Amino acid sequence: MATSFRYIQIILVSLILFVPFLGQVHLFDWDEINFAECAREMIVSKDYLRVQIDFQPFYEKPPLFIWLQVLSMKLFGVNEFAARFPNAVAGMVTLVALFYIGKKVVNEKMAIWWVILYIASWLPHFYFKSGIIDPTFNLFIFLAFFQVYSLKFGRNKLMHAVLAGLFIGLAVLTKGPVAILVSVLSFAVYIVLNRGINGYSIGHLLGIAFVALLVTSLWFGVELLQNGPAFLREFISYQAGLFSQNIADHAEPWFYHPIVLLIGCFPASLFLFQYSRKRTVNARSEYARWMWILFWVVLILFSIVKTKIVHYSSLCYYPLTFLAALQIYRLSEKEFTVKRLVQVLLLIIGSIWGILLTAVPLVGLYKARLVPLIKDPFAVGNLQADVHWSYAECAFGIVYLVLIWVSVLMLKRHFRRGVLLLSFTQVAMIQIILLQFAPKIEGYSQRAAIAFYESQQGRDVYVQVLGFHSYAHLFYTQKKPSTNPGYYRAGWLINGAIDKPAYFVCKIQDAAQYRENQNLKVLYEKNGFVFFERILHTGN
Repeated sequence: MATSFRYIQIILVSLILFVPFLGQVHLFDWDEINFAECAREMIVSKDYLRVQIDFQPFYEKPPLFIWLQVLSMKLFGVNEFAARFPNAVAGMVTLVALFYIGKKVVNEKMAIWWVILYIASWLPHFYFKSGIIDPTFNLFIFLAFFQVYSLKFGRNKLMHAVLAGLFIGLAVLTKGPVAILVSVLSFAVYIVLNRGINGYSIGHLLGIAFVALLVTSLWFGVELLQNGPAFLREFISYQAGLFSQNIADHAEPWFYHPIVLLIGCFPASLFLFQYSRKRTVNARSEYARWMWILFWVVLILFSIVKTKIVHYSSLCYYPLTFLAALQIYRLSEKEFTVKRLVQVLLLIIGSIWGILLTAVPLVGLYKARLVPLIKDPFAVGNLQADVHWSYAECAFGIVYLVLIWVSVLMLKRHFRRGVLLLSFTQVAMIQIILLQFAPKIEGYSQRAAIAFYESQQGRDVYVQVLGFHSYAHLFYTQKKPSTNPGYYRAGWLINGAIDKPAYFVCKIQDAAQYRENQNLKVLYEKNGFVFFERILHTGN
């Protein structure tokens, strides 16, 4: 009964944290709007097998997460809430899974710490309020790893093999072959460290592979039979390109992901520095080994990959928070004392966050003084947005900073109270950012463009962006399929004999070449964007 009550508590907490205000801000370009637009186009076209963008084949992602968004949009309508709701559900499932696995591998106390630490860390929490693929993908991989671990220690080995294959297959249908790559590399590392596959049979491993292939073929196989190999060729080519070259200007230094995890997973990331070389061999240590393997495989793999995006290392959140929670549990049980290094790092990173949060309102208040120091004309234009800030909002960052210091200084003598205060401070600040800061930041970055797109809804016009990549004009104009084949020809909307009015949006630094085009007339400029109208009578 007590355990059932814990699950009910966790579900209620997850609903309170992850569901409210999902639709408070517009979807952010690119990824959030990309996937939501794919789901919207599935509904419009009634083609639920193929993923499309601008009603053309989209070769970058399989459809599972898009299907979940489609179901959500059928329930809640085509809007921001519906696009993000699948990850809110993934958040609820994640917290339940953390408690179940933590309790099974260690005990209930550690499981509770794991849940608390996960929701108290910046990026792990934020991602369940987003509409990107990764939280759902990561959940499937995490569950698959637990089943592989259970295959060695559990009784019903066939069930664990089937479930491991099922979750790997679902991960492939969510994001693609990277699920297989991470799984195979991790198991290869495990074999090397374990000096063999002791505890696992070839039959069970083949069973995992068979079930994963079977689940994957439910869509890839049907796609191949119905439409031929074109999608698979393009899909594999794109995935290979992510690893071998910089896609979409996302080249970052090799240490990009370690920095993201260190700062973005505060405070959990700092407790990894608590580890010592204590060797034990039991079920807990075996699971910890799997988590270390998953952590390093993902971190090294995506540090090598040419294209580096913040969420590529998000699969590290599960092992990172488990390993950190294990240390917190041991510290709370007074197995040892918190290291001074951990306290110092908590104070340093926490102070950085506190200063940044205090500075954000000040940037808005003193933007006139900052503009002359900024060389990027688009950023200067963004800052012209009419966003209201007050000095009172600086108090959020100041209070956060004070509470971080108080909680960290408490760790030495009152460790549990210190961690709980630290966690409460984090959760409260995350909600404040989502409710108070995120809408204002969005007001600078994209709201002027999205307001223009929304003004074109229901009109029989073309809307296109120039000089930058975006999906916002598709989603927020609620674009219908184009019937004129000229639409997909480069330059036709600007210079061709178009059949209806056309409007264009570009960033201010790219506007000069379009201002000189006699077919285009500037409508207005706002917050770093320039809006053009096509002059119909000059068509060729």
